[in-house]
Amino acid sequence: MLTISANARLFLCQVPVRMHKSFEGLSSLVEQMFPGELFSGAFFIFLSRRKDHMKVLYWDGDGLVIFYKRLEKGSFAARKDVSASMLRREFVMLLEGITPKGLQTRFSL
Repeated sequence: MLTISANARLFLCQVPVRMHKSFEGLSSLVEQMFPGELFSGAFFIFLSRRKDHMKVLYWDGDGLVIFYKRLEKGSFAARKDVSASMLRREFVMLLEGITPKGLQTRFSL
């Protein structure tokens, strides 16, 4: 099971990625799109062109880890905006197949 802390940083790759890529290929993409963030402990989310496959790459302090999910039916509801940063609750909804219409913040810190 993938556990994500409340203060985790998540980045969504805005371009479709071939799911044949593994540690080296995804790491290279991270370094191109998010320079210096690969070993920061952030989660990097990649979707396939059809949005039915997802890979998540992160550094757990000991090595790189890939989490991979393939949908049997349907597709992931990727966001339409241009921001690459993502909230934890948005990621959980993406994994569960929930399409958020709008998220409201209860309070800000």
